[in-house]
Amino acid sequence: MANADPGTDPRVARGNDVDDEARDGVTRDEVPEIDDADDDGGDHDQDEEDDDVVVLSWWQHPLNVVALVVATALIAGMVGWLVGDDRQSERGGEVDVGFLHDMRVHHEQAVEMSYTYLDLEGTSPGLRTVAGGILIGQNIDIGRMIQMLRDMGRPEAAETDTAMAWMGMPTAQAEMPGMATPEQLDELAASSGAAADELFVELMVTHHEAGVHMADVAAQDAELAKVRSMARSLANGQRGEIAELQALLE
Repeated sequence: MANADPGTDPRVARGNDVDDEARDGVTRDEVPEIDDADDDGGDHDQDEEDDDVVVLSWWQHPLNVVALVVATALIAGMVGWLVGDDRQSERGGEVDVGFLHDMRVHHEQAVEMSYTYLDLEGTSPGLRTVAGGILIGQNIDIGRMIQMLRDMGRPEAAETDTAMAWMGMPTAQAEMPGMATPEQLDELAASSGAAADELFVELMVTHHEAGVHMADVAAQDAELAKVRSMARSLANGQRGEIAELQALLE
């Protein structure tokens, strides 16, 4: 039998094609896989290096912690200074405290005179209305003065009998301008009718005029705005009551 030519045998040719495809397939598959393996290995090594680097949070860094502590201390110091300075300024001065102490004593006698007058018989209905207004209004003022003194960290009442030193004219409390004497208060309590009306108006007008003078000085010289405001209000109110008292007596 004649030997077939391998070059012309279709089975041999087909076998050769299969071998070529197999070789080509191995080459195409394996080369990328080798490259990928190399790349993955490099990335893995880089990841391991990255994992070795420890990144601290900002608050864990020593310098940041020191800076934060220093800044906090400075802020706390500034706040404390501002609060302390504000409290000190709210304590007021000699005029603020002296005015509130002395005007409280002055008001207390006006309230006493009003009570006395309202207990009398045969007095003017109009004047009784004014007396009732003085009694209520000045009691309210006294409460406000006490609270203001508390807010200022000051005694609610004067600790000595000396009054008006803040005006440069020190005197005993009972001898402040406008204060009725014990004898005058007794005379009012023993009066009635028109005589009581006249005496009440005389005593209260004198009392208010002195109070207006005190309030005008405080409205000008007090350190605290709230004290100046109260002094102006008291002065205006008592001026109005003086005019009303005098008009009702005519």
